[in-house]
Amino acid sequence: MKFATGRTAPYSLFPVTFTKAMTNDVLSRKERIFDLWAPQYDFLLTTVFYQALHKRLLEYLELSNQPNVLDLGCGTGRLLNRLAKEFPTLTGIGLDLSTEMLRQARQQNQYRERVIYKKGNAESLPFAEGQFEVVLNCISFLHYQNPQQVFLEVNRVLSSQGRFYLIDNTANEDVASLPLSPDIRLYSPKKREEFGKIAGLSCLGHHYLLGTFLLSIFGKLS
Repeated sequence: MKFATGRTAPYSLFPVTFTKAMTNDVLSRKERIFDLWAPQYDFLLTTVFYQALHKRLLEYLELSNQPNVLDLGCGTGRLLNRLAKEFPTLTGIGLDLSTEMLRQARQQNQYRERVIYKKGNAESLPFAEGQFEVVLNCISFLHYQNPQQVFLEVNRVLSSQGRFYLIDNTANEDVASLPLSPDIRLYSPKKREEFGKIAGLSCLGHHYLLGTFLLSIFGKLS
């Protein structure tokens, strides 16, 4: 499948301390937004959409007999709940920045003996090297301010034969920002591959799941 690409947006030239302060401010603002959204997040339209997306993901997901899974940006925990139901030996951790999203996830958790939820930042994962067989990231990558750092952290916590499943809306340009939300960014398949290569992950394939929502699968570089 051929994908259209454009020019890569330049990296910031701001001093590191100023850039870090800006990043922290954006993260705090996003956390507040998702905290407010959490109680109404699972309304009908959102639920139907995510159910369809997760069903398509299962067509490509490969797991061992006793998989240990990390769900980045887990939100209210719908994906891990579904996986725990489909795979009775699965253990998993959901990570999210929003306290209220995690509250909803814990309240709805039907598999507490196998699935837990933790607060954390995808750019600095509170986990050991090689801890997970699979890392999932479903429609939260567009919010990350330092996507390359997220890829580096994913590579660190993946086992040697691990897989990273990234699902998000995509763009024809290498990087495309939303007009009214410049801190929300979409990436072309080629740009995703570049992030992976720099981090030590090889792209194993791209698959459109619903419309422009693209699944990119990554494995460790040999």
